[in-house]
Amino acid sequence: MENPKEIAAYVLCGGKSVRMQAEKGLVLYKGKPFIRWIIEAIMPITSTIILVTSNGDYSLVGLPMIEDIYADKGPVGGIYTALSHSTSERNLILSCDVPKITADLLLSLTEESEKKKASVTFLSDGKNDYPLIGVYKKETLETLAEAISADKLKLCPLVNLMSHHKLIINSHQKSLVQNVNSKAELLSLNLLDQ
Repeated sequence: MENPKEIAAYVLCGGKSVRMQAEKGLVLYKGKPFIRWIIEAIMPITSTIILVTSNGDYSLVGLPMIEDIYADKGPVGGIYTALSHSTSERNLILSCDVPKITADLLLSLTEESEKKKASVTFLSDGKNDYPLIGVYKKETLETLAEAISADKLKLCPLVNLMSHHKLIINSHQKSLVQNVNSKAELLSLNLLDQ
């Protein structure tokens, strides 16, 4: 029987990256690709880290990669792919565009998900939800599959239909969950850190 504390991590590296005009997870921040910052934050939590991507350029980080089962189904499709692949009951799901995420925050999230009975535990600042920084249980697979077949691909309304728990972050943690989608956002992120 598997250890109930065991958790796998999946980083969703799909997406069209239209606004960034570059593969988001490979964009450099402080001299390192976003994906490396994210992997370093995950490493204290689990050694099972898999990238959901069809882009061979991610092989530079030396981690297993799996392709989306259903192409062009956005984050819902990515999470479905991750959970279909996983052998863990609980799965940490992250997008590839949150380079400031920290191990401490992810640890709080995974510990919270262990205490709660919810199918999904994700971060929220009380106003904005961050379902792409969340722990998803295998039991959500069926709901995700139904959403894909109905082409209901907006993630926030979908997680709100599931049994969920929001871990509320404080104002100091808000910058840690900021997703960087455009060159302008990347520039402001670099300027803030100087």
